[in-house]
This record gives sequence, structure tokens and C-alpha cells, in this order.
Amino acid sequence: MKTLYLIGGTMGVGKTTVSQQLKRDLPSSVFLDGDWCWDASPFQVTEETKTMVTDNICYLLNNFLHCSAYKNIIFCWVMHQQSVIDSIVEKLDIKNCDVKCISLTTNEIDLRERLTADVDKGIRSVDIIDRSIARIPLYQALNTIKIDTSSKTVQMIADEIAQL
Repeated sequence: MKTLYLIGGTMGVGKTTVSQQLKRDLPSSVFLDGDWCWDASPFQVTEETKTMVTDNICYLLNNFLHCSAYKNIIFCWVMHQQSVIDSIVEKLDIKNCDVKCISLTTNEIDLRERLTADVDKGIRSVDIIDRSIARIPLYQALNTIKIDTSSKTVQMIADEIAQL
């Protein structure tokens, strides 16, 4: 039996960092960041590009699910609406797979500190802070396991996910 981890959360909550740690911790694992499937300049959000990114994600995830080398498939992306999660899951071959839908959450203070540090390093632009904070409440409405990342180390969060 394979396990598919769908890890969502607002920008800056730690999805990629936690997923990379989980990849190292879990046996026979592979990791896909949804952002890798839609890295364009200029970044355009249209019905066509939204369909394209979902198709890209599902194609790769299905290949990982069908590959005997992998037991644990880890996917992270913002996934701030139930319809986004559902549109991915419905296109996956998960008949021999345990799917764990997880939302990483945090408080506004921690998120602001993380994103400000990224802005200071030149990794993100300042407009990300307010956009990300505005999305925090959206994750409470999702049919996912909520994991609060506030004041936790990456390893603590990865361990919590691995125990699910």
C-alpha cells in the first residue's frame, strides 16, 4: 500500500521545507512541489493555465503512484480551496493508496516573521505578506488534517505528519 501526502497551506507556512524533510525521513519517497508545474514569466492565472497546472500535477503524481520504486508520494501546493484538492484527487489512480490531505497552519505573527525574513533575503516580494495572511482562515474550512506549525521545528512537523 502506498501513501500519498497532499500538503497544503498558505505561502510561507513551510510546505516545501517540511515536504523535503518528510522525503528524507520516509522510506522509498518522492516529492513534487506544485509550484514546479507552473513556473512561468509572466505568471498568468487563467482558466487555461489553471487547467494546465492541474493536468501537469496529476500526470506526475500518477506516474509516481504507478512506479514500484516509490511507497510514499509527497505533494505540496497552496491548495486553499476544497475544489482544488478535489480536482487533483479525482484524476489520480488511488485504488491502492492511502491519501492523507493535510493543511499546515500557523498564526499571523509567525507567518509575518517567516515571510519578512524571506523578503529581506530577496526570496519573495513584500506583497506576499498580506496576500498570505489573508488566506490563513481559508484552511479551516477544508476537509483536511490541520497541523499547526507555530513555534515548531521542521523536524517536529515532519514527525507529526509521518505519524498520521
